[in-house]
Amino acid sequence: MADKPNFETRMLIDGQLVDGQAGTFANLNPATEEVLGRVADASRADMHRAIDSARRAFDETGWSTDPALRKRCLGQLQAALEAEREALREELILEAGCPRALTHGPQLDAPLADALTYPAQLIDDYAWATDLGDRFVTLTGKQTARKLWREPVGVVGAIVPWNFPFEVAIHKLAQALATGNTVVLKPAPDTPFNATRIGRLIAESTDIPPGVVNVVTASDHLVGEELTLSPKVDLISFTGSTAVGRRIMEKGAPTMKRLFLELGGKSATIVLDDAELPQACMLGIAPCVHAGQGCAIPTRMLLPRSRYAEGVSILQAMYQNLAPGDPQSPSTLCGPVISAKQRERVRGYIQKGVGEGARLVVGGADAPAGFDEGFWVKPTLFVDVDNAMTIAQEEIFGPVLVVIPYDDEEHAIRIANDSIYGLAGNVMSGSLERALRVARRLRAGFIGVNGTAAYGADAPFGGYKASGVGRQNGTAGFDQYTEIKTVAYPVA
Repeated sequence: MADKPNFETRMLIDGQLVDGQAGTFANLNPATEEVLGRVADASRADMHRAIDSARRAFDETGWSTDPALRKRCLGQLQAALEAEREALREELILEAGCPRALTHGPQLDAPLADALTYPAQLIDDYAWATDLGDRFVTLTGKQTARKLWREPVGVVGAIVPWNFPFEVAIHKLAQALATGNTVVLKPAPDTPFNATRIGRLIAESTDIPPGVVNVVTASDHLVGEELTLSPKVDLISFTGSTAVGRRIMEKGAPTMKRLFLELGGKSATIVLDDAELPQACMLGIAPCVHAGQGCAIPTRMLLPRSRYAEGVSILQAMYQNLAPGDPQSPSTLCGPVISAKQRERVRGYIQKGVGEGARLVVGGADAPAGFDEGFWVKPTLFVDVDNAMTIAQEEIFGPVLVVIPYDDEEHAIRIANDSIYGLAGNVMSGSLERALRVARRLRAGFIGVNGTAAYGADAPFGGYKASGVGRQNGTAGFDQYTEIKTVAYPVA
């Protein structure tokens, strides 16, 4: 294990690193239950100071109208994060319980590669103004020039989950700031230190004006809800559960909040009958990565009845050789879940699966041997699952795969789409043409074909149905942090 990094315990409000009026709260290592340290605990008054500073910075400084400053500041933040990459890596392993290997991908290295640099380049390349052409407008009786301008929304409340905290936070910050908005960033109470580190680096290593970015940590979720309630906040950018997303929509309605919501999923992998089965079944490992704590992880695997026994045998052998492990180890795939509450939630789903008649092949709700401390769940494989069962319909957010048989291609598509969610999915086939045809019929926003995924700052990510509203990343994500203004004036 590398040396423990220096944790930043203070929040960032109006350009200053400050303590919280509610004192401090403990941040635990989910692998050991060790208290890593304590972090500032914000009161509602602290949150409103942050909101006020963001409002003032948007209304009274040149941040929203100075693209050169924004680009320079994003570059400075990129350099500062690069300089502390390894400390950030250790921090994420400790507070999120994420396996070390995952930090070399989507937990850290992948977003650090382009989350800031792509929006920074869009500052130059984006269509801030569009010429709609001249035309004679009968309403006014004048030949009229018509333009479309895109402008920043204003103050963004960015609310971040605990499963991929840095990845989500840096994408939200980058796009919101590149488009000229100011931000109040609210990390999850389970993973505050990566966010407070970003706050410190902004304060110490960038020219970002005071109030443009505020980082508010709080143990009380209702402190974060002040962002949704405040009329001074123009847009909520939230990644998390569908239940909380619904609450944000409800509480934001009186102030007509603009919303980006990236919510839950119950993604399916359709293995078609012409697929290379051992390769296709490798996707069955996905629910064990980071203990299944990912919204787009494919937790339902659909196998054709004609090859069902063969597929189940492959998956069973895989799961019998999977075990939770120390996230510090480079070989670990499945670390702990984030908290005792989450552990009991996942175990409850496993018990419900058994109770509803699914066949438990590997794993179970009992504690894994040798893990007396920390929040651990066995990698668990259910087969002979009916898609109407709770474990096939609800998001478990743990290392649990459910395997569902299907009769034919049409049946598989119906099962995959029979969900309130529509975040992601996968199709495996020996024929690319066939796989793409099936992919077009899946009601989900992020589809992988034959083991691929379109991950990157330039690739929009988000879902259909109860999986959310809007998209993160790409120009589609950039768009949602802007308002459209249509302007007309007489042709000279």
